[in-house]
Amino acid sequence: MHGADTDGRLVAAACTIAIDDLPDGLVVADRFGRVLAVNRAAARLTGVTPERAVGRDMNEVFPFRDNDGRDWWKALDPEGGLRTRSRVPEKPLHLPGRQELYVTARFVREPERCGDVERVAITLRDGGARARLERSRADLVSTVAHELRSPLTSVKGFTATLLAKWGRFTEEQKLVMLETVNNDADRVTRLITELLDVSRIESGRLELRRQVVDIPARARRVVAGRVAAGEQEDRFRLITGDDLPEMWLDQDKVDQILANLVENAVRHGRGTVTIEIESVGWGVAVSVRDQGEGVRPEVAPRVFRQFWRGNSRKRGGTGLGLFIVKGLVEAHGGTITVQQAPEGGAEFRFTVPTGTPDFA
Repeated sequence: MHGADTDGRLVAAACTIAIDDLPDGLVVADRFGRVLAVNRAAARLTGVTPERAVGRDMNEVFPFRDNDGRDWWKALDPEGGLRTRSRVPEKPLHLPGRQELYVTARFVREPERCGDVERVAITLRDGGARARLERSRADLVSTVAHELRSPLTSVKGFTATLLAKWGRFTEEQKLVMLETVNNDADRVTRLITELLDVSRIESGRLELRRQVVDIPARARRVVAGRVAAGEQEDRFRLITGDDLPEMWLDQDKVDQILANLVENAVRHGRGTVTIEIESVGWGVAVSVRDQGEGVRPEVAPRVFRQFWRGNSRKRGGTGLGLFIVKGLVEAHGGTITVQQAPEGGAEFRFTVPTGTPDFA
């Protein structure tokens, strides 16, 4: 008998440890509403400890109400309703004086199909995290709408004008207007590409197509593109270390990383933009430095978040570039940091391992 009691206590302890390991809050009640178990996450979210809750009625310790003030447990009615019910949809609920939580429930029946409800497993999620995610999505929609409006307005205006008054313009005027339409179409394409990158990074669906990549050559290509776009050639300095290892990376992604960092240095910095590439034994480190105001230490943790634009509100951009850069670097197994450059300005430094071919 004593051995059976010991085994029972061990099983109960193991069950407690198991539910305490869950990342979401969990409350288990019987069909009459008597609380059977509360895990650590649920206690943190609700402020109700297991010692206070277990054995008591749900509505005494967890009086959940919806946004209209209705009693959630009463509406749940585990003993009533269709016997085929297995779960209820997640919805936002409140406890008196507590934050909003997202709550759902699953009915445990015996037998499993159409049997009586034996227990109700209630899952709790932090409403604050959900609200922050929704705000982030709303910010993304707002940013996209704002960034799309200007080029699309321009495209619509010029094409409508050309269609209506084609014969009134000289060939030179037509060429200028069509070049403007082409440039604005490129802006829209870049924005859509950024949005797709953000989606792939956040969902973990970013794919790499590895090949041997000459990083100094890619950096020279990015600089040549900036010079062709009107920047002075002497504004850029490329420093390449000796004995760089063979790098298996996604060439398009490397181009994107370098282009974003150089554009950031040109847009937000001043003076010479230095790109330094050096071996770190197990890979390569690339530093992009400018001579502008730099990034204050208290701001540095926010630099790689979505929509960060620093103090350059008048310089445009979606604020997604550095977020994408971080995601691309990390997809290669690397890291990226920002700090004050030795000569002032900001220094973005990313390190990536040598990698292996896709077919290895």
